[in-house]
This record gives sequence, C-alpha cells and structure tokens, in this order.
Amino acid sequence: MRFCWIYLLAIIFFTVLTSCANNKKNRLTGGNDTVFITQRDDGTISLDIDKATCYHNRTDPSLNTAEWYIKISKPGRYGVWLISAAKDTMNLGYKAPVRIDFNGERIEVKPVGNKIVKNSGEVKSPFFRADSFVGSFYVQNPGQYNVQVISEKIMARDNKINWQNEPVNTMLMSVMLTPMAK
Repeated sequence: MRFCWIYLLAIIFFTVLTSCANNKKNRLTGGNDTVFITQRDDGTISLDIDKATCYHNRTDPSLNTAEWYIKISKPGRYGVWLISAAKDTMNLGYKAPVRIDFNGERIEVKPVGNKIVKNSGEVKSPFFRADSFVGSFYVQNPGQYNVQVISEKIMARDNKINWQNEPVNTMLMSVMLTPMAK
C-alpha cells in the first residue's frame, strides 16, 4: 500500500514537472522574447485576443485572462474600448464585470454596446460587432507596460460552445486604446 502511494506521488510530481516546463504561455514576466505591441501612427493601440497570452479557468470562467505587453511612445489620456462579437446587441450578456488592469490602475465595468458596427469584416453572421467605451487611463511617461483583461467572454474565436456546453452569444475580440483629445 505504501509503495502505491509513493508511486502515485512520483507520477503526479513528474506530470506537473513536465507539463509546466518551458511553457511560454504561462510566463507572466516580459523576457527577451516578449513581443510588444506598438502604437499606430494615429496613437491607437489594438490588442487582439488572438494575439494575447490567455489563461482559461474552467471552474470560474469570469477569471479568464488575456494579457499583452505594449510600448507607448506618446503619453496622454487613452480611452479604453472593448470590441465584442455579439448576437444580441441590446444585451451583450456579460454576467460579471470586465476588469482591465493597466499600470496599477483598474477599470471594472459591465460593458454595454455604445457603438454597433454592421457588416464588419471582423465578425461573421450571426454576430455583430459591438464597441463598448469603458473608461480611460492616463499615461504620464512613454515606456513599456502590461495590460490584463479579465472576463468570462475571453475565449478562442472558433469556440462556439463555452465550458458549460451552452452556445456562445458574445465573445470579447479585442481592446482598443485610443488617444483622447485635449
């Protein structure tokens, strides 16, 4: 019996050790191979979920996280927009507030569709693109920053069924940081 427990612990230890070794998706710190997203000429920064490092929590999807490293060259105030693909633009269906962390500041909000974009090339029928303004951040100095978004709507774009085998009606597609006029 004692041999079985030792054998079982050895298998678990080996499994954990090999599954976590050299996994770049689990790295939170920006190393030499970290890809930074830079600003466009107009100052906008587009953070696509497809290009994020994502962490999925199957027991509590409201803790699903997308993370990016960005490089800001133009300081100032930036408006934060969440871009969602939604079937129902009147009710985006966010059960829990979306949390956005940037440079020690946090925005926590339940998104509503402020702007509906019909015939967007980014989404296919039966979805529409819903843009939600959620607040703003102030960047005092140019530099490298980390952005995290936590929401149950962070999932793979091709995933049409969520973790509870329910159809997906809304997916978070990207976060846009747009310079605000002075």
